[in-house]
Amino acid sequence: MRSGFVALVGRPNVGKSTLVNALVGTKVAITSPRPNTTRHRILGVLHQGDDAQVVFVDTPGVHRPRSALGTRLNETAADALCDVDLIVAVVDATAAVGPGDRTVLERAVGHVHGGGDGAAAGLIVVVNKVDRAREDQVLERLAEVHEAVDALAGPAGLPAPGAEYFPVSARTGRGVAELRTHLVDRVPEGPPFFPPDVVTDTPEALWVAELVREQLLARTRDELPHAITCRVTEWEWPHIRVEIIVERDSQKAIVIGKGGEVLKAVGTAVREALPEGAYLDLHVTVERRWQNRAEMLDRLGY
Repeated sequence: MRSGFVALVGRPNVGKSTLVNALVGTKVAITSPRPNTTRHRILGVLHQGDDAQVVFVDTPGVHRPRSALGTRLNETAADALCDVDLIVAVVDATAAVGPGDRTVLERAVGHVHGGGDGAAAGLIVVVNKVDRAREDQVLERLAEVHEAVDALAGPAGLPAPGAEYFPVSARTGRGVAELRTHLVDRVPEGPPFFPPDVVTDTPEALWVAELVREQLLARTRDELPHAITCRVTEWEWPHIRVEIIVERDSQKAIVIGKGGEVLKAVGTAVREALPEGAYLDLHVTVERRWQNRAEMLDRLGY
């Protein structure tokens, strides 16, 4: 049997979470067109009978931090590259390879082969969102990332062919099966890490809180995503109380909506994803500057 850990890393909003969901075959991570949607290390477990088990590690987008939260998210992404078998660096087919992508590739290359103890055994570069790019854009992006990896590998003493490249669309599934097969073939032989009925190690309370945040991101203005976080404060089935935390009173009003319409829509959507009979109690709290307060970040599990 083959089994191993595969970490996905990339800039914000390149489609890592959507790709993890596609590779696993079920939803294990929330998704949103807003940057920095993923804030925790999320595991998705792919089972292929008795032949293979691949544990995918979804990570926060690597970015230039503007808050203490941003710094912690970058640290979470960096830590995820340690002690994995393969690293998948994801770039966006619709945008030129920029400094952020090069930072991601540099970190990935540094953890492969010559990275010392616990180094990953291989690097796979995925050019995602090919469904939204012209064919010439996809070819241009593949050439750019190939050139960037070769340039980074040279000084590190790594062989130029150390990386492999896959154009995919996580949204439509194009190229995902080929990528999945390649990753299964690349992980080492070994026993499974999880029972066959486990697809993620995310605690139920965190999963529900993340579902609430996903629905809020889909319904609130662009300036709010970084200011919103959620946590479950009570869980006595079927009653679940979720606290929605924002930084200003004006943001609280947006989250609630006129006549409570936003909260009502969020609650309805989340309940549809929960077992029948669940009672969801949503409360909005203002915690000023929570993204820069260490005690709040600790309390929220970041």
